[in-house]
Amino acid sequence: MQQRPLGPFTVSAIGLGCMNLSHAYGQPPSPEAGRELLARALDLGCTLFDTAALYGFGANEELVGPVLKPHRSKITLCSKGGMAGVQFPDGVKRVIDGRPEAIRRNCEDSLRRLGTDVIDLYYLHRWDKQVPIEESVGEMSRLVAEGKVRTLGLSEVSAATLRRAHAVHPITALQTEYSLWTRNPEIAVLDACRELGVAFVAFSPVARGFLGTLSDVSGFDAKDIRRSMPRFTPGHYAANRALLAPVQALADARGVTVAQLALAWLLHRGEHIIPIPGTTSVAHLEDNLAAADLALSADEMALLDGAINQRSVQGTRYNSTTQAEIDTEEFSA
Repeated sequence: MQQRPLGPFTVSAIGLGCMNLSHAYGQPPSPEAGRELLARALDLGCTLFDTAALYGFGANEELVGPVLKPHRSKITLCSKGGMAGVQFPDGVKRVIDGRPEAIRRNCEDSLRRLGTDVIDLYYLHRWDKQVPIEESVGEMSRLVAEGKVRTLGLSEVSAATLRRAHAVHPITALQTEYSLWTRNPEIAVLDACRELGVAFVAFSPVARGFLGTLSDVSGFDAKDIRRSMPRFTPGHYAANRALLAPVQALADARGVTVAQLALAWLLHRGEHIIPIPGTTSVAHLEDNLAAADLALSADEMALLDGAINQRSVQGTRYNSTTQAEIDTEEFSA
């Protein structure tokens, strides 16, 4: 497995986003299947594992922790706080809360569920716009001073917010969606990360299945978050699927999958970029990690750039409610 720097750590060039094993895309796999996939990732040389307090409202950390514990000194463990499940009279609901006391509570809960004394990279999952970023990162820096966290990260923030946070405490990584069909980081964040020496961690690098094997959006589970994403509505999705023809042709010519091309494209975009695809399939995991060794020519990069981009894709990334919660730059209409 190729390696890349992530702050003080050296990690596999492609990591594993663990969310799918407990959260977001409908009925998750059984815990046994989840443990099998995590074990296979370890066997294949994956050393970067990404989870969060939100995923399954703690269930993902409880799944991941015991599997990774025997390998703790050989892997980089990442989790996130500032957005978690909170118990209400009518059930557990997602709440964004960047107050210092909430971040501390989230972190201590994560440490307990993960069965570890320290989290290598701890992200602010979402910037709570009711709380100055300096206050949230200030509390996170105290977690570093206390030895509960080694390094800090941010998720779904703009270059301006990154700079404000970095002035309080060095930020090791910024995590945002980035793929052929989501190019928002190219507006400002990628350059800011490069300038500040911050690693860029790309989540949903195969576009939530669009650049994988997802062909039909009519059968989504009732709890699948893609049901509320405009790009996955039937009309938009049919138009977006049509964009894949030249990409599929290149994949066929190279004897690889579209997902492998998409991951290799990201790796070629910059040495500071680390994709973290998630999957519930061992076969897809093996394909994804193999993409670290796929070399692309300048002509192939240009073909991929031109086929699927912010000008050709139909539908916004999030609906208006979710969009209001994030801080990433957006292309003008």
